Amino acid sequence: MELIFNFLLVGGGLTMLYFGAEWLVKGSIAISNKLGVSQLVIGLTVVAFGTSTPELAVSISSAMQGLPDVALGNVVGSNIANIGLILGISAIISSIVVSKSAIRKEVPIMIGISFLLLAIILDGKIDFLDGTLLVIGIIVFTWYSYRSSKKDTDIEEIQSSQVLQKNLFSKSIISIIAGLLLLTVGSFLTVDNAVIIGTNFGISELFMGLTIVAIGTSLPELITSVVAARKGHTDLVVGNIVGSNIFNILAILGISSLISSITVNEQILIDVGIMLAFSLVLIPIMRSGFVISRKEGIFLVIGFIGYVIFLLYRQ
Repeated sequence: MELIFNFLLVGGGLTMLYFGAEWLVKGSIAISNKLGVSQLVIGLTVVAFGTSTPELAVSISSAMQGLPDVALGNVVGSNIANIGLILGISAIISSIVVSKSAIRKEVPIMIGISFLLLAIILDGKIDFLDGTLLVIGIIVFTWYSYRSSKKDTDIEEIQSSQVLQKNLFSKSIISIIAGLLLLTVGSFLTVDNAVIIGTNFGISELFMGLTIVAIGTSLPELITSVVAARKGHTDLVVGNIVGSNIFNILAILGISSLISSITVNEQILIDVGIMLAFSLVLIPIMRSGFVISRKEGIFLVIGFIGYVIFLLYRQ
């Protein structure tokens, strides 16, 4: 009976995620127009950081409880899910037009940070010094994204944004906050109860971190990206995925390791390699006509399914 109740709570969490994503996308688009900031940068910062809140909370909690496999597995698994599952499904729903800026700047930055993670974990731990480096990295990236956007934004777009009424700006802020609140609560409802269900089936800590917890905490990115894709805001989709992956490594692992050093399970090195492979494959996919087509979306989803099958085999 309790297990049935857990399934019902998962359903309630998913409902909250959907409405939270709707409000977050609506508010974010309005804010980007008002401030004269591109949707790509809003996706890379406001949306990406907001939808990564569950990963942050779960990883910090796991680090404090002495569960390093969940803390690190959550981040690596989420990054793989973001590209393979979320970007793939979004492209299947609607072909995603990719800006040249994303290919030249943001995606290579994400790949570079992924290699940085690999270098950091080779000594078997992510300690306080590593965490400090990562946190400095997220501060620099946020500043760079904002400055870069202001340089690239068309002057006429900035001028036209000034005509928006102040009350509309306030409503957009409220919409974003409400959306993030629903996404966070909905994600925790979903993840906590999914973990209880997984524990009942005897699933290991590392496997749970890489799959149930990772996919569960990535649900805000999934629902937000799907909603944005349906509305044709493809820059927001790309920004959300790339920004979330960067935030997951720099901010989440950085803050978690400042609280408590994270011991690295040698098995995770394979998963980090797979994460890098998913990141690197984005370059040729995005450069083929600057569009992620439905066929390429299917390819990404199949790749993610293959990864889950590999995890099941290893489990």
